[in-house]
Amino acid sequence: MLRVLKSVAFVTYKEWAAYRSHMAVSLFVGPVLFLVQLLIWQAVFSSRDTVGGLNLTQMLTYYGIITVIHYAIFDFADWNLQMLIRTGKFLTFLLRPVSHRWFALSQKAGHRLLGFWLELVPVALILYFGFHIDLIPEYPVWAVISIGLSFLMMFLVNYCIGLTAFWLTNAHGIRGMFHLLRDLSAGVLIPLTLLPDTLQKILFVLPFQFIVYVPTRVVIGSYELGGITMSIPQIVAVQAAAVLVMWLVSECLWRLGIRHFTGVGA
Repeated sequence: MLRVLKSVAFVTYKEWAAYRSHMAVSLFVGPVLFLVQLLIWQAVFSSRDTVGGLNLTQMLTYYGIITVIHYAIFDFADWNLQMLIRTGKFLTFLLRPVSHRWFALSQKAGHRLLGFWLELVPVALILYFGFHIDLIPEYPVWAVISIGLSFLMMFLVNYCIGLTAFWLTNAHGIRGMFHLLRDLSAGVLIPLTLLPDTLQKILFVLPFQFIVYVPTRVVIGSYELGGITMSIPQIVAVQAAAVLVMWLVSECLWRLGIRHFTGVGA
């Protein structure tokens, strides 16, 4: 299995390297979105010193870390899987000796490895030197582990959404609605601590916070949500357990969904 991951990741790396100028365009996306957040929050903090217990520097640090993490965990497994099912091309993967889920994860590994050099590092340097955002993790080892787990969680959650195509065939609308829900529940749009306490407690038991909010808080060096405070090792352990649960959910959806596959378009 590791040989498959290495081989597929290498091929994907070479394939996307041929279109590296396409990926390089995203260099502007992250900093521009961060600049928009900077302007918004500067206006908000012009009339107050803190929002939700965070000052302007802490708020911008939060969004800066999210911007960098996004490049590390970016994923389109849901779109790719739904396209394969809709066109019937998914049939070819059923004849291969490796599961499509493992194949898709290997593709993501190769894609993000290239993205690390072409996107993540340059954007991190822009934020660090251009906007003076502190991106140095309080606990580097735990931060790397947490981001690795968020990499897996992002993939598994998106893959589960992709699996809905077994029932819906064209699930474009579901994807759009899900992405909005995911980003809001993961703390991408606003820090989760700014949401009502009841909603924070609900989000604590959902998988979305483990995609972005948890690794961001691990990089910062403290974790709190819905009145629940945990040490960094504790929340990373919970994150690992959540990834395992999400893998089991994806396995169940796979077993149920494959029975509905009819090879439309093949």
